[in-house]
Amino acid sequence: MSSTLLEVTRASHEEVERLERLIVKDLQNEPANNKDRLFQSHRVRNMIDNIITTTEKLVEIYEDKDNARRDEIAALGGQTAMGTNVFSAFYDRLKEIREYHRRHPAARVVDANEDYEAMLKEEPVIEFTGEEAFGKYLDMHELYNQYNNLKFEKPIEYSTYLDIFSQPNIVPRKLKFSRQYREYMENLLEYLVYFFQRTEPLQDLDRIFSKVTTEFEEQWENDAVQGWEKTSQENGHLSADHTVIDLDFYSTIEELKEVGPEKLKEALAALGLKSGGTVQQRAERLFLTKDTPLEKLDKKHFVKGSRGSEPNGGAATSKEVDNSKEIALMETKINHLCDLLDETIVRTKENVVKKQALTYDEMEAEREEEETQADTESDDDEQQIYNPLKLPMGWDGKPIPYWLYKLHGLGQEFKCEICGNYSYWGRRAFERHFKEWRHQHGMRCLGIPNTKNFNEITSIKEAQELWKGIQERQGVNKWRPDLEEEYEDKEGNIYNRKTYTDLQRQGLI
Repeated sequence: MSSTLLEVTRASHEEVERLERLIVKDLQNEPANNKDRLFQSHRVRNMIDNIITTTEKLVEIYEDKDNARRDEIAALGGQTAMGTNVFSAFYDRLKEIREYHRRHPAARVVDANEDYEAMLKEEPVIEFTGEEAFGKYLDMHELYNQYNNLKFEKPIEYSTYLDIFSQPNIVPRKLKFSRQYREYMENLLEYLVYFFQRTEPLQDLDRIFSKVTTEFEEQWENDAVQGWEKTSQENGHLSADHTVIDLDFYSTIEELKEVGPEKLKEALAALGLKSGGTVQQRAERLFLTKDTPLEKLDKKHFVKGSRGSEPNGGAATSKEVDNSKEIALMETKINHLCDLLDETIVRTKENVVKKQALTYDEMEAEREEEETQADTESDDDEQQIYNPLKLPMGWDGKPIPYWLYKLHGLGQEFKCEICGNYSYWGRRAFERHFKEWRHQHGMRCLGIPNTKNFNEITSIKEAQELWKGIQERQGVNKWRPDLEEEYEDKEGNIYNRKTYTDLQRQGLI
């Protein structure tokens, strides 16, 4: 029964509508704490993903590339190869339905609302490390170690790293072309994206990055990307600063060998020099460029076809330019993500500085306290709030200040009989209720229009008397065509319409 294409279409539309109503219902509930907020956001995100998947399936059905939907509709209309027979199609479908219920006599209608309502209580599994404290802090320890292992700066403290990781433009440009730095940037971007998706699942990160990429492309064309201006790269040529090794720090070839074969290879390739050979040969070849301009080096040191007459040592390859652009784009995305996560970054710094001042015993005591607080957080929200003055609740779920209560006159009660003796507290709420649905519904039930004439009237009797008086006044001034519309006979006599009609009926005029 449910396998027909039209039934699948109907069920899919029903599922989309159910999920939409469920999302609205879930978002109407204000989360009590950060944990509940994350659960709610991820529930809504999962439902949105289900809607997207179901909608894509519906689009595919409506496109009907295999004509299955068209054939099914034609079959329902009784169209066959022999002609059209509506009654035959109808009775065939009726027979199929009866046969189904005959085979399944105990079949009952399943209320899908129960399953969908259960989704509102679901607690999605969200993976956070202990350091992240359920999305409260960042856990940058692995990235911090990777940053220190880049070895282009002295090792720094973790708290210092939290100050600078969001500022990749402070890294010298000539040090950004190494494979290790690229891997570090890729890992940093991946972690920030993953953390943002876990803490803000309702944000459309693809749309955000699309906008960031568009702005970056425009800035790149205009040479306006911070830290990537073409100060040392003009007319498509790269300078010797493109190397990842600063030769000023090395006085001998033996010291340069300590850099390692990979970095030597990258530095040689960046200059257009041959990058093969042993570590000794690579170091000797690179060390030549310390005091000798590239254009004066022997041709045998260059890769075939890479040496030119340019003073900067050769033209930049498209691959090098692409790498520069990719790294710059990653830095731009990281900067934007850090702006979005600014509060979390600040909170993480404060937490790290605070922990550095604690002893081990104090840290353990604080950790146990946090765990206890997390377990009892939801229970505390359900406890009765001390409110002896019966003050109204504010937006934060706590009683409003007493001075605000007196300022708005919230202790003064106004009752409206038209609203079913509903009480309104404070003059402002009372005046506003005349335009609200409850009062409008009461006036509609009395058959009285809810106009300005009835403002400040809360008694049913007073409203009815006023409406009666208005009707009488309107009756005096009402246009009565039978008495006031004038007609003239052949002799020039003037009559009202009623008199003229009576005389004409009697044949007197």
